[in-house]
Amino acid sequence: MFIFRSVVGKLWLTIIGLVGVVLLILGFFLVNYLENYFSQANDQKDNMEKLAVKFSEEASHHMYNEQFYQLSNELLGFQDARMLVISTDLKEMVIPSTQGSPLVSFHASDFYTGAELRQVFAGQTISKQINKTGLGRLKAGDEYLVVAVPLKNLQGNIVGATLLYQSLQSLEATQSYMLRLFIYVSIVGFLMTTFFAFFLFSRITRPLQQLKKAADFITMGEYGTRVPIQSKDEIGELAKTFNHMGEKMQESIRALSQEKEHLSSILRSMTDAVITLDANGSVMLTNPQGEKIVQEWSTIEWSEDDEETRRFRKPDTALGDWGLTSYNNPYSSPIPVPLIPLFEAVVDESSEAATKLHVQNGVWSVAMTPLYTRDQVRGAVAVLRNVTEEERLDKLRKDFVANVSHELRTPLSMLQGYSEALLDDIPSTPEERVELVQVIHDESLRMGRLVRDLLDLARMEANHLELDFREVEVDSLVKRMHRKFSVLAKERGIALSAALPEEPLILQRGDEDRLEQVLTNLLDNAFRHTASGARIAMKAEPAVYKDQPAIRIEVSDEGQGIPADDLPFIFERFYKADKARTRGSSGGTGLGLAIVKNIIEAHYGSVTAQSIVGQGTTFTLLLPCGPK
Repeated sequence: MFIFRSVVGKLWLTIIGLVGVVLLILGFFLVNYLENYFSQANDQKDNMEKLAVKFSEEASHHMYNEQFYQLSNELLGFQDARMLVISTDLKEMVIPSTQGSPLVSFHASDFYTGAELRQVFAGQTISKQINKTGLGRLKAGDEYLVVAVPLKNLQGNIVGATLLYQSLQSLEATQSYMLRLFIYVSIVGFLMTTFFAFFLFSRITRPLQQLKKAADFITMGEYGTRVPIQSKDEIGELAKTFNHMGEKMQESIRALSQEKEHLSSILRSMTDAVITLDANGSVMLTNPQGEKIVQEWSTIEWSEDDEETRRFRKPDTALGDWGLTSYNNPYSSPIPVPLIPLFEAVVDESSEAATKLHVQNGVWSVAMTPLYTRDQVRGAVAVLRNVTEEERLDKLRKDFVANVSHELRTPLSMLQGYSEALLDDIPSTPEERVELVQVIHDESLRMGRLVRDLLDLARMEANHLELDFREVEVDSLVKRMHRKFSVLAKERGIALSAALPEEPLILQRGDEDRLEQVLTNLLDNAFRHTASGARIAMKAEPAVYKDQPAIRIEVSDEGQGIPADDLPFIFERFYKADKARTRGSSGGTGLGLAIVKNIIEAHYGSVTAQSIVGQGTTFTLLLPCGPK
């Protein structure tokens, strides 16, 4: 029951028990007192008989003296008693006066029957206690002690009877008073106990309830909750200590929150992805970059035949038990599959480890460190960095060094060989000597073009390319390029054409020299790969690019075309679709299209290529007309 769980209830029951014990002890002594009191009442009966005998003896000497009887009744009235004298013929000789007294004037017939009176006349003494008899004028509830003794004359003959009766109402009143007193004391005791319980509720329990309520608020996160101090006793000291504890806790929580916010800010501002794992391999905490990786990698369908998945699965469990298909739980998500081998190694060896992961088209550098709770590993934290671009640049660097070495090795070898032949005077005729010198000259020009293209490309990729932007007439540029390559077209038997609209094509912001370099590279590639009798066409016309007015320039040929597998890579440095075509008149440096792409992108445009093997290739340039 609630009352037994309440401090007030327990105190109230305790005090009620104490009051009950006190009342029981008081009742025990009261019962003893009443027993002693009523035992005195029994002695009073004997006294009344003796007193009746004495008055009867005196009455025999004052048989007809009314003054004696009056004086006797006055004396007996002080004890609430009266004397009544009756003769043997049942005539009342003395009737006591009740004026000024609460006693009622009774007759002998009110107390004794005729047979009882005859026994008295025969010499017997009869005493009796009358209570609620209803006889005569006795009222229900009245109680009297009556003694009847024989009345003798001076000669010793019985002439009547002397009756003394005394009211016992004082005894009943005392008993009733003691009972009422006992009841009143009990009621007052219980009322005082209840009042004291409510007083305790106000002075003790209510502050404790306030403390409990404040503790509940603090549990819910309201650390600023305080308890009012209403006294200077132990309860007040407890409230003061509680408030001090709340202040210290609030300061600690504030410091922890600041530290947490500081750490969260650091994690959020990191460009690297951070993923924290528990000992079971579930993701506990991530920064935004890490959460993105977890979500992306969780949507990948990993094959159950993958070594990482197979090793990390528990026996007789499905792949989905580890959540290897999706990221559904925001609080505890499974470890991404690519991290499983590294996580196992870190947990088993209790040491940090690093590796590089290739996930789809990306490369990730992963460093993982174990997390400790005392001496046990409770998880690991992984830092992932996207090094795809670095890997690509590193590969480009290696390829660049290899390609440059390859491109320079042949001309240098030829320069060295032909120059040694000249030094050794191997040519026997002037024509042979001139031919060797011409080869040396051509190879030196080739090396010069390679070095120039490398310098231009390096400046472009480093954003150090200086462009002289001004208004450019594209139609005039196309006509000039047509005239420039017309002679070469006639020599090789290639039909060169240029199609232009009637209205002028104006590029408001462009570098005419660099655009001429773009068209030169495209036309040079077209002539290099187009056989005699075929066609090369240039075309310029208005267009729309990114919802803005633009100019489209197309250079198409009927050459051998570019394979579909090579088409996406033709704008990379040193990439050649025909791997065997590296020397001779058709050989190039492999930098021309990379330069074209960089120049067009510097003009905020785009370059694309379409090709069908055996039918030809078309390069399309889109240049925005408006200023940027």
